[in-house]
Amino acid sequence: MTTPNPRGVFHMIGNAHIDPVWLWNWQEGFQEIKATYRSALDRLTEHPDFVFTCSSAAHLSWIADNEPEMFEEIRGRVEEGRWALVGGWWVQADCALPSGEGFVRQGLYGQRFFQARFGRTADTGYNPDSFGHAGTLPQILLKSGLKNYTFMRPGPHEQALPSRLFWWQGPDGSRVLTFRIPYEYCTWGKDLEAHVRKCTTELGGPVNELMCFYGVGNHGGGPTNENLASVARMNAEGGLPELRLSDPSRYFEAVGKLEVPVWSDELHHHAVGCYAVHSGVKRWNRSAELALIRAEKFAALAAAVTGLSYPRADLERAWKRVLFNQFHDILAGTSIESAYEDARNEYGEALATAQHITNAAVQRLSWRVTVPHREGSKPYVIFNPHPWRTQVPIEHETGGVPAEFTVTDEQGTPIPVQRIRSEATVTGWRKRLTWMADLPPFGYRTYTILPEAAPETPPVEASHLHLDNGLLRLDIDPQTGGISRLLDQRSGAEVFQGTAAVGTVMRDPSDTWSHGVFRYDDVVGHFADGHSTLLEQGPVRSTIRTTAQFGRSTLTQEFTLYADQPYVQVRVQVAWHEAQQVLKLIFPTHLHFPQVTYEAPYGVTERPTDGNEEPGHRWVDLTGVHRPSGAVRGLSLINDAKYSYHALEHELGLTVLRSPIIAHHDPYVPTEGGNYRFMDQGEQQFTYWLYPHDLTWRDAETPRWAAALTERPVTIPETFHEGPLDSAASFMRIEPANAQITVVKRAEDDHGYVLRVVETHGQPTQAVVDLLFLNRSLHLQLGAYELKTILIPDGGGPPLTLNLTELDIWGEI
Repeated sequence: MTTPNPRGVFHMIGNAHIDPVWLWNWQEGFQEIKATYRSALDRLTEHPDFVFTCSSAAHLSWIADNEPEMFEEIRGRVEEGRWALVGGWWVQADCALPSGEGFVRQGLYGQRFFQARFGRTADTGYNPDSFGHAGTLPQILLKSGLKNYTFMRPGPHEQALPSRLFWWQGPDGSRVLTFRIPYEYCTWGKDLEAHVRKCTTELGGPVNELMCFYGVGNHGGGPTNENLASVARMNAEGGLPELRLSDPSRYFEAVGKLEVPVWSDELHHHAVGCYAVHSGVKRWNRSAELALIRAEKFAALAAAVTGLSYPRADLERAWKRVLFNQFHDILAGTSIESAYEDARNEYGEALATAQHITNAAVQRLSWRVTVPHREGSKPYVIFNPHPWRTQVPIEHETGGVPAEFTVTDEQGTPIPVQRIRSEATVTGWRKRLTWMADLPPFGYRTYTILPEAAPETPPVEASHLHLDNGLLRLDIDPQTGGISRLLDQRSGAEVFQGTAAVGTVMRDPSDTWSHGVFRYDDVVGHFADGHSTLLEQGPVRSTIRTTAQFGRSTLTQEFTLYADQPYVQVRVQVAWHEAQQVLKLIFPTHLHFPQVTYEAPYGVTERPTDGNEEPGHRWVDLTGVHRPSGAVRGLSLINDAKYSYHALEHELGLTVLRSPIIAHHDPYVPTEGGNYRFMDQGEQQFTYWLYPHDLTWRDAETPRWAAALTERPVTIPETFHEGPLDSAASFMRIEPANAQITVVKRAEDDHGYVLRVVETHGQPTQAVVDLLFLNRSLHLQLGAYELKTILIPDGGGPPLTLNLTELDIWGEI
């Protein structure tokens, strides 16, 4: 047994933090990676005891493709144990904003790259510079083969922790041994004594071994000869802890048996402005993640049902484009303006790939659907990507529809349909139609437009100031363009106690990150001078459009109630021309003792209703006691593009945008009246739903409603033909409602189909999965918030559980 050094031990971690994009574009980052790795290889030759720590599979992939000779040198150093592989992810991602599946793919592609090229994977997660860390990450890390974790932000001034070294525990009970880096992750290329002496103040208690990071970073560089000479000098002189040239895995091995405290929460808040800044990259990321997940589902289905080749290489390339742009200085919105042209193009490539794959798969399937001939009719096959029944509105452009028409389902039953404004401004032959599709689980139905008069169906009641669908009544405030009243007619409950959905503007002089800021509450004004118009009224939906003004900016909201649907849909368009301000939409509820819950990556997070700016994903829910009735009620706010919210007592706030100076970093003080460019100028659009409910978000099945808004069905116009598939079918379903299948794909090694299943409510359950397209049925025991990956082998073997990288088989289910 090793005797502890009474002076302590510093594991000196020689690294080079490389931002491939930040105040420079990725092309410059590419070159800096090559220069840094060349320098590290030279130091390894010159200093036999030196160990270099390297993360980010994407960087090594660039080297492998562009400088294969250098890559072979790196492989040799990895083999001898002096080039330490850490991280296991494609890049050092933002650790709050990617979806749960985004984080899974970081590990899947990162660890598989390490295994394929080096014959080993990383065991230590590594995100020194990321601006906060979701509380659900421990399970994802552990199931990606990462049993340890290293980070730096938030610092002690932002988040008190019980120790530098602690067990970080996720909501499902998963634990990773975690270390918070003291002071900084990089140093200047000079003597390290001042940095080392700072770190000695952290010694004490049961942990007398710490990591001390050194090496020139941000724009790369790495450890210098002077760094290494100063380490040798300090060790020779004595009086300081032992300075041991090491790497993170060796550190965690040395301290792994110590008794250290447990932390069971997220790691926030650093740079809360990053949750909202640069609306474009936030929208691109969510759209691309969900588009690729949907493409995989339909590609897998088409492979199983029709034999269509599964486009694995195309999907991998597209996912890697998304994963690279989840780097913490890209997705967070903190890079220079031109970097977002590159990000837009790469997200666009991923979206286009997903679109082509989805279209090929559903076209292949729909061509095999029996569509009977009916004179003058236009058939459509509509596919549901969710393994549960959904009722969702369909909008579709079409031509050749007569003045009198109706829509029927595959059984010939008429469906209410409504003509709405076409995207084309032409003489009447081109039309846009909407109807409510009632779709079977992970399946399709055939709908047909017929040249017949539609049955009389009453429209959704509306005027230019109110909407009423029998479930909800909404009244418009003409001054602000917001909601003066929302009545839940099922219970008689008033949802709001004041005007809601009002554009509220806060002063925000902070830098791009909002360093030192925790909330935005300096109100400078509201959108006003409103105008409302009844935009459309019909049997499917009725819509009011409102416009309001602030300064030089215009806020347009289109409020829609669908027949028999329990939510308000709001399509938002903002023309923003203000600087150093925040735009929020505020929703003051009628709730007492409120509890706020945010969707997190593969889970949820509960936080205080203290007004602080918080990261969230597609939905946030405020539940409490409804003041007038005393009943437990709530409001879920669901959206398709935003990640930043606040909850202040009974009030929910959705942060629409921030407009700081682009790439402004404290302590630089902008010149009064200086010539700067500001974030989020011009137009942007997004959609949100207001979903009032009885009891809690769990009872209301909010996660499934969020999926319905953000993961849309696919509509294919068809022709008449016979085929092996019926005119309606279901291929997969899962019950109960707190079990969700998020991923269906071919296995990475092409030996079966992979399912990802997650428990969404924090309630252990027995899930039943019917895989009709594979003629299999599964019974899965899921713990609270458990994430489980299942392999259905080709050839009929027993289903197996895998880790998230698909490199390890854990056994039969």
